[in-house]
Formats: sequence, C-alpha cells, structure tokens
Amino acid sequence: MQPAIRMLSIATAAVLTASVLAGCSTLSHGVAPDGTHAQQLVWPQTSATNALHRGGTFPVLEHVRQVQPGLTKQQVMALIGAPQFNEGFGAREWDYLFNLRNNGAVTQCEFKILFDDHKVARSTYWNPASCADIVNPPAPKPEPPKATDQTFTLSADALFAFDKYKLADVTKTGVAELTGLATKLTAKGVKADKIEVTGYTDRIGSDAYNLKLSSERANSVRDFLVKHGVAANQITAAGRGEVDPVVTCNDKGHAKLIACLAPNRRVVVKVEGTR
Repeated sequence: MQPAIRMLSIATAAVLTASVLAGCSTLSHGVAPDGTHAQQLVWPQTSATNALHRGGTFPVLEHVRQVQPGLTKQQVMALIGAPQFNEGFGAREWDYLFNLRNNGAVTQCEFKILFDDHKVARSTYWNPASCADIVNPPAPKPEPPKATDQTFTLSADALFAFDKYKLADVTKTGVAELTGLATKLTAKGVKADKIEVTGYTDRIGSDAYNLKLSSERANSVRDFLVKHGVAANQITAAGRGEVDPVVTCNDKGHAKLIACLAPNRRVVVKVEGTR
C-alpha cells in the first residue's frame, strides 16, 4: 500500500473509531422508537464536525433530495456519506453540515436524520428550516391570468324581428348567438370584472323612439345572459339610440337606406377584465 493511501486509511479508521466511542446515544431528547419525531431536537455546534468534515461538505443536491424515509443507513451513506459529527454509527440520529449553493451564494445548513430501532430512516430535519427550500425549492406560483377586454358586436336584425325588443321576441338566430356568448362568459376559469350591454339603432325614426328601442333591446340581451348564468351584479344595460353610427348612408329609397344602415342597428357587449 502506498504511504499516502495508507495514512488516509489510518486517519479514516481513527475518525470512525472515535465516532463509535464518542456517541452511544442520540443528541436529541426523547426520540420516538419509530424515529418519526423527537421531544426536543438538539443540533451540534457546527465546529464539532469530525476531522474528515471540518467546515462541512458540498453535497450533490440530487443525492440529498433522495434521502427520504425508508432508507437504511447503508443507503443513506451511499447517497451523502457517513455522518459528519461524532454521535456514533450505532446512534439513531445522524447529523451533517452541508454548504449549499444558492443564487451565487453559499449557505451553511445542518441536516439531521432520525432512524427507528431497525436503523431505517424515518424523519429528516434542516437547521435553519429555510434550508429545505434550497434543496427542494417551492414550485413557482402560477402567474395570474392577464386581464383583457373583449367586445362582441351582435346584429340587432339577427337578434330581433323588425321593431321588436322583448326577450320573447329574440329570434332563433338570436337565441343561438346569445347562448354561445353566455357559454363563453360562464366557461370554467373565466371571470369578468364588468359587462356592459349597449343597444344602438339607425337614424330612421325619432330620437325618443330610437332611444327607447335601443334601451329595451339592451335590457333583453342582459336578461337573456343573466338567465343563462351570467352574474346579474356583473352586467349592466343601456341604450344609446342612433349615436356612434358605424356607417353613414345617403342611399335614396327606403329599402336601400334600411339595408345600408344595418350595421348601425346593433347590440354591443363589452366585457372588461376577462380572465
């Protein structure tokens, strides 16, 4: 045997012998027979590591993560080595001093394992407790969904028959469109801060008539959506009459003018803060 290797072997044997002689019982008080807990955990001074582990070691984090209840002492040693303090190989408590790299810095942490009467690991502890988050970082919190505004423009001609506005007057096409919109607004995981339903007409007719018609149609759309699951306290309705036209038409002839102004006859559903 080469001199250097022989000297290392002698030193290792001396440390292990000292460990056995120095530690015949655990440092902690009232360790349960099944090793799941102790009445009082006692942590050794960091300066009290044995000669082979002065200042602690830099473990492989993946190996430390694998130290779980159910491992034997031999399996623990295969992962993170022998205990680094002198509590003794026959003890039901092993202590380690680890230097853990964390965001470019090094944090010194003590790691303790409690064993049951059959030398099987049953519980593990960190000192300070925050060291556990270095070894097993908590899962990042999912980012909250970003709020977005959405606007749905529905043709009043598709929703209602001519000059109609009541909920009972909604056409089959209108029922299909509003049902689809209600499904979107009440889908799982969807939340809206505010929903505004605004009715508009074309310029044909008096201002008072157009305001009343647009208001009644907006109210009917709101009532339909509430009936299909949209929260009543989230949704408001109002009529604007002929203001804010989408198109301007100069067609001659009543029928052509009505057809040209169709985009102005609409119900706009604005959803704010959709998530």
